[in-house]
Amino acid sequence: MDREQFTSSWKMLVVRGAIGIVFGILAIVWPLETATALVLLWGFWVLLEGISLLVEAFQSKTQGSRLGRAVLGVIAVIVAFFAIFSPGVTAEALTWIVGIWLIIRGLFEIFTAFSNYRLTPRWLLLVGAAFSILLGVFFVANPGRGVVGIAVWLGLIALCWGVVFVVMGFLQRREHAWPAPADPADPATA
Repeated sequence: MDREQFTSSWKMLVVRGAIGIVFGILAIVWPLETATALVLLWGFWVLLEGISLLVEAFQSKTQGSRLGRAVLGVIAVIVAFFAIFSPGVTAEALTWIVGIWLIIRGLFEIFTAFSNYRLTPRWLLLVGAAFSILLGVFFVANPGRGVVGIAVWLGLIALCWGVVFVVMGFLQRREHAWPAPADPADPATA
């Protein structure tokens, strides 16, 4: 039984790794299409979220603010339709939002670096702040390229993790393919 568990787990690691490698390569080769696909998936998820909020708002068992759920549900459905029918514009808008968030985050990191209540070294906070602000400015100034950049980074990360999973899978297979050498000092193996 243990051998079967190890055999199936190494295979799953290799499969997960192979999927990660394929996704990573596709995201790097076709970053615009990857970004569009991710926005579409997000749009469908938001649509389901909006529908579920609307259903909850009109159920008799619902506790809390029905009006709040209804408003959030309507907003989610509108945003979902916008994402599904205009994924390019939605991707650029999300890149703007991420860029603005990164700039604000960088400013807060600078503030934290000079406060008395920091747990991280000042230089590390300042380096992180610089990266956040530079990346945020890049996203805000070039939302189209920002979308491509996000897709390429996602592809590189998936590719790296895919390779790691494949290597781990084959290492696990090799480790459990041969029995461990017997310890001559162990009376149980004598």
